[in-house]
Amino acid sequence: MNHDHSHALFQRARARLPGGVNSPVRAFKSVGGEPFFVARADGPYLYDVDGNRYVDYVGSWGPMIVGHNHPHVREAVQRAIGDGLSFGAPCAAEVTMAETLARLVPSCEMVRMVNSGTEATLSAIRLARGATGRSRIVKFEGCYHGHGDSFLVKAGSGALTFGVPTSPGVPKALADLTLTLPYNDFDAASALFDTAGGDIAALIIEPVVGNANCLPPRDGYLRHLRELCTRHGTLLIFDEVMTGFRVALGGAQARYGVTPDLSTFGKIIGGGMPVGAYGGRRELMEQVAPSGPVYQAGTLSGNPVAMAAGLAMLELVSEPGFHARLEATTHALCDGLEAAAREAGMAFTTTRVGAMFGLFFTTETIVDTYAQAVACDTAAFNRFFHAMLARGVFLAPSAFEAGFVSSAHDEGVVDATLAAAREAFRSLADDHTG
Repeated sequence: MNHDHSHALFQRARARLPGGVNSPVRAFKSVGGEPFFVARADGPYLYDVDGNRYVDYVGSWGPMIVGHNHPHVREAVQRAIGDGLSFGAPCAAEVTMAETLARLVPSCEMVRMVNSGTEATLSAIRLARGATGRSRIVKFEGCYHGHGDSFLVKAGSGALTFGVPTSPGVPKALADLTLTLPYNDFDAASALFDTAGGDIAALIIEPVVGNANCLPPRDGYLRHLRELCTRHGTLLIFDEVMTGFRVALGGAQARYGVTPDLSTFGKIIGGGMPVGAYGGRRELMEQVAPSGPVYQAGTLSGNPVAMAAGLAMLELVSEPGFHARLEATTHALCDGLEAAAREAGMAFTTTRVGAMFGLFFTTETIVDTYAQAVACDTAAFNRFFHAMLARGVFLAPSAFEAGFVSSAHDEGVVDATLAAAREAFRSLADDHTG
C-alpha cells in the first residue's frame, strides 16, 4: 500500500499537534510506524487519503455500531442542521433523548447530557462524592474512564495502598483519594471494603473492560461488587461508555442483571457526534444543579445535531434481533481467527462479549484479568497488527484496546477478514521459525 499522502500529513501534524495527533493511541506509538489519515468512511470501511481501503474494527472506538455513514443517521443530522447548529437553550430533542435513555436503561430515572465520556465520568464521581459526603473512590487496574485526574492513577504495591499518579499534572493528594483493585478478584474487593468501606463514595468500573483489550467479568463478580457497595453505603457506577447499547440493548447492566446506582454513557448515543451522559436514581440526580447543590454545566450539552444523530442510532439498534445478529457476527469472527491461528501453530485466543472482542497472543485459554492481559506477547500483536493493516484490515493500534463489530460487517466482510488473517498468521509463524 502507498501511504505518501498520509506520511506528508503526519509530518505537518507533528509540527502543530503534540505527537501529530489529537488523541494518543492514534499515533501508532504502541504498535510502531505511522498512522494513516482517513479521507472518508462508509459501512465497514475506511478510505485513507492515498486511496487505500480498510475493513474497520475500531469503529471510531465504538460508536459506529451500524457502520460508518449510515443513511438513517446521516439524514437525521442533515435535517437537524437545517434548523441550526447550537442553541445554548433547551430543545425538544434532548428531552426525547432523556426519555429514550430512561426507557432503554431503567436504572436511569433521570439523566444529564454532557459532551464526552470523560465529562460523564467526572460528573458522576462529583455527584457521588456530593451525595455521600465521602471523598475516596475505587477504580480497577486496566479500566479507563477518561483523562480526569482521579482516574489517571495506577495501583500501589498492594490492593489497599494509595494510588500513584500515572501522569504529571495529577496531584498526589488527589491520587491518594483513589484506591485501586485488580479486576475480577473477589477477595481483594472484599478486603478493601472491610478496611475502608465507610470512606468510599463510589466504585466505578467498566463492567466489561475495554481498555485492557476486552476482559469479561467472571460469573457473579459484578453482583459481588453490587453487594459490597450496598452493604457499605457506596455508590456503584457502571461506566457504560463502551458497553452501553453494544453488549446488549440495555447495556452490561441488562446483560448481567446488575443494577448500578449511576451509569455513564457516550459513543453510541451520539451516533458518531461528541456526546456523553450520566444518569441514575431520581433522588441522586436531583442533587445536580439547578435542582440541587452539585454543580455541573455545559454550553454544548444536549446539542440538537448530536441529539438527532444519537436518537437515529438508538432507533436502529432497538430493532428486534439487532444484537443477536451482531453477536453472531462477533462469534464468527473470533472463532475464525482462533482457527486461523491454530492452523499456523500460533498461541492465540480471543474474548468476546456482544459486539466487543479482544485478541491475545498467549497460551492461556481464558484471559479475564489485567495481569494476564499485560503478560501476553505484545510484540506478536504488533506484528499481526501491521500484517493485517497491509492486507486491508484495521484493528485497534494497541494490544490493550478492544475491537468492535458493526452490523455492516456482513458475512462477506468477515470472510475477507479471515482470509487476510490466515495469511497474516502464516507470515508471523514463518518469521518465528525463520
